[in-house]
Amino acid sequence: MTRTIFIGNEWRPSRDGAVIDVIDPAKEERIDYLSAATAHDVDLAVDCARRAFEGEWRSVNGAERANLLRSIAKGISDRREQLARLEVIDNGKPLAEALWDIDDAAGCFSFYADLAQEFDAAQDETIALPDERFESSVRREPVGVAAQIIPWNYPLLMAAWKVAPAIAAGCTMVLKPSELTSLTSLKLAEIAVDAGLPAGVLNVVTGLGSVAGEHLARHPDVDKIAFTGSVPTGTKIMMGAAQEIKNVSLELGGKSPFIVFDDADIEAAVEWIMFGIFWNQGQVCSATSRLIVQEGIADRLVKRLVERARGIPIGNGLDPRTKLGPLVSRGQYEKVRQFVAQGVAAGARLVTGGEKPANMSRGYFIEPTVFTDVPLNSSIWRDEIFGPVLVVHRFSDEQQALRLANDTRFGLAAAVMSEDETRCKRMSEALRAGIVWINCSQPTFTQAPWGGYKQSGIGRELGRWGLGNYLEVKQVTRFKRGHVWDWYADKSNSS
Repeated sequence: MTRTIFIGNEWRPSRDGAVIDVIDPAKEERIDYLSAATAHDVDLAVDCARRAFEGEWRSVNGAERANLLRSIAKGISDRREQLARLEVIDNGKPLAEALWDIDDAAGCFSFYADLAQEFDAAQDETIALPDERFESSVRREPVGVAAQIIPWNYPLLMAAWKVAPAIAAGCTMVLKPSELTSLTSLKLAEIAVDAGLPAGVLNVVTGLGSVAGEHLARHPDVDKIAFTGSVPTGTKIMMGAAQEIKNVSLELGGKSPFIVFDDADIEAAVEWIMFGIFWNQGQVCSATSRLIVQEGIADRLVKRLVERARGIPIGNGLDPRTKLGPLVSRGQYEKVRQFVAQGVAAGARLVTGGEKPANMSRGYFIEPTVFTDVPLNSSIWRDEIFGPVLVVHRFSDEQQALRLANDTRFGLAAAVMSEDETRCKRMSEALRAGIVWINCSQPTFTQAPWGGYKQSGIGRELGRWGLGNYLEVKQVTRFKRGHVWDWYADKSNSS
């Protein structure tokens, strides 16, 4: 059955009837279709969101929004298994990872329900002024209609990161999921209807980024653009937003370093290194894909890492034994293979992986891949690969490690492993990244801010910072009764 577009709590096909195949990346088989939204469909969705924002939604208070968010959270939890299996066949990730993602998505809606509950009381904040004749306050109001464009690596979770705070703030929105992984975003729309979310607050348009996504990002009646994805697309969105000075938040790419000092426990380090690069098949914007390891343990650590990487079970994500599934699409598979070839051509040493597993004839699978002796000017060291490919470089001292880590146009995340707490603190302060992990990699909590420096983006998601993305700040200043403002009074005859 073709999945249709969701506008104003109603399902409708695209205007021209065009569809997009949904491919199971483990089998390379079509499992469904999506409606491919046209610019006209996007216009309808934005208009619907605008009418909802200007209508009754503006009078819905924080407590009511909190109840709606909690109902959505419950709806996600109630459909946990179904949603996780949809993510597996749509994205390819192992079922255990998908279940974790669904739980996180439900938790995200619950967290923002609590913030929405507090919103009314915290909406107006009094400011102390130096002139007692005036009183001033800051009022926080919803920014309006939000365009939300999300990637394919965490389909429902990335939707939750944007939809939940937008609802909490009182915005309306048009959500554009990736054409590669739209199934759970459409399920989220169903859950929102069941939860009682008013028509037009959440609209979901499926379709190509070059058509639906681009038109949505440039739409004149959109007040805010929230985008997660690649740097080139983020650049285009920012350029388009500049024409009308739109509110923009961007969460873009990364090439995150993992620095391991020679006092680290090798087994613990290897476990976190693997989690940092092989989780979700390395298709993670914050993946710690550059391993910077101190010379004293480099040989032993890499040897153990290769042994462990070769033992990771690879297969269909629905198999409970699988720890590494396929890449999301043929295009992504070919891109990663090209990076591997470029690494070899640049003189890096491929110590394991780089190929499709020999026993798999179908599916976009690629083995866990590790390069050592990687030239610092090579594409595999400098560019985001977005696959299970780890590049390794050695260092001698702390300052060299820091130079290697910060020598990148990205700045999303970084990890440091050492038993020396003082050194870890120094490194966390010196690393130019929005997220720093100490003795771990990739833990993500809804309560903490998420975002990066440099070309990794603008703004922060999650926590109270995520709510702030969807709020405008208004100053309200009052001249108190009982005082006289006589600036232009004729005081020439005053004694």
